[in-house]
Amino acid sequence: MPSVIIPAYNEQSRIGDTVRAAATLPGIDRVIVVDDGSSDGTASIAKASGADVRRHDRNRGKAAAMETGADAAERETVLLFLDADLGETAANAAPLLTPVLDGKADMTIAVFRTTVKLGGHGIVVRTARAGIERATGWSPTQPLNGQRCLTRAAFEAARPLARGFGAETGLTVDLMRKGFRVTEVEVDMAHRATGTDLRSQLHRARQLADVTWALLVRR
Repeated sequence: MPSVIIPAYNEQSRIGDTVRAAATLPGIDRVIVVDDGSSDGTASIAKASGADVRRHDRNRGKAAAMETGADAAERETVLLFLDADLGETAANAAPLLTPVLDGKADMTIAVFRTTVKLGGHGIVVRTARAGIERATGWSPTQPLNGQRCLTRAAFEAARPLARGFGAETGLTVDLMRKGFRVTEVEVDMAHRATGTDLRSQLHRARQLADVTWALLVRR
């Protein structure tokens, strides 16, 4: 059966709702939360909500959290990655599973039908999209979307993942170059919008650095 893997960092306000919603997905009997060195109550809330929690003693980045989660689900042949801030909308991730379970795709990428207004200018998204198109000839709608379902074989073929927030960009490029089937799927999901304060801008800067590096080493 597929396992849900949720990388999480300081998400105590939403992780409980996300875990409980993910647990309602058809065919899912295990939700794994990887607490990537949080300083808040993310781990304890996730555990109380029914998740199998794995912890990093320090913040190691999203790619490392994804790999830790995949290792914890070592017996599973299908992995569903979800972001920690989806809240109740995580219950709408089922369409991502279907093409993979039916053998029609090796990886699905979510396209949110309803998008929230973000505080940035789309620079990171455009960078990722253009880089993926240059590398593979395909231009994804939401290249940075972290909601992805993929086979174990596909995940292992992409390891080691690109560092940090470059994980999704690297996954797409690596799998398409190796001939794996990648498709986008529309879903009724949404995550928390990133604001315009200094912390949010620093977050975007880290994203841009990681995405740019993932693309550079794959040129």
